[in-house]
Parts: sequence; structure tokens; C-alpha cells
Amino acid sequence: QVQLVESGGGLVQAGGSLRLSCAASGRTLSTYAVGWFRQAPGKERDFGAAIREIGAITYYTDSVEGRFTISRDNAKNTVYLQMNSLRDEDTAVYYCAAVADVNYRSGEVLKRGAVYDYWGQGTQVTVSS
Repeated sequence: QVQLVESGGGLVQAGGSLRLSCAASGRTLSTYAVGWFRQAPGKERDFGAAIREIGAITYYTDSVEGRFTISRDNAKNTVYLQMNSLRDEDTAVYYCAAVADVNYRSGEVLKRGAVYDYWGQGTQVTVSS
């Protein structure tokens, strides 16, 4: 019903920047909350950032807050993750995910991957020092 495709990953030096894109098809993202999650080899998938349709409120995990910015362009049906001041520990496969936004779902709930219905295939981000 909703297809998500991530792009923008690659190799970057520590301290550098990348912008990831999550492009949707099949249904507009305008009514969806979208999250970015990341997973390093051998590690569990962790929450990174999310943006909801309701009020365009954003949420970040502590390790990226102040360095990453999530935004959305509904006209382009795309959500972005601007990543600055990248560190070695940011190396991971980054996934975007979407779920229909409802006002009774809290921001804390949106930090849980299990609540999302649609996932992209991921894009690799490698930070080299």
C-alpha cells in the first residue's frame, strides 16, 4: 500500500554531513508519521528520529539530537534526514518507516519500530575516521 525508498547514503568522513531521503509511493505521506531507524551489523535496530503529521512534531534519540534534523516535504512526498557532525558510531543501515498518524499515539510510542506498518529497504551510511 505504501512503498518507501531510502537514498542518500554513502561513505563520509567523521565530522561530515549527509542528507538521506525517504520517498514514498502508493499513498501520500501527508497523513503519516515517519521515522528513521538505524541498525549496525550484529546490533539491534534503534530509533533515530521521527516526524509526525500532527503539528509536524519531531522526536530524536539523545545521541543524534542537535546533529540530525528530520523534515518533510509533503509536495514531494518525501521525508529527509539531514545528518551533520557525523561520528563513527553513526555507521549503520538507515531505514525509514511510516504509520498512519493518529492523535492518541504518543511521541514515545513512535520511537518503537513495532508500531510502523511500512518500511523501506535501507541505505548504508558509513562514517570513516
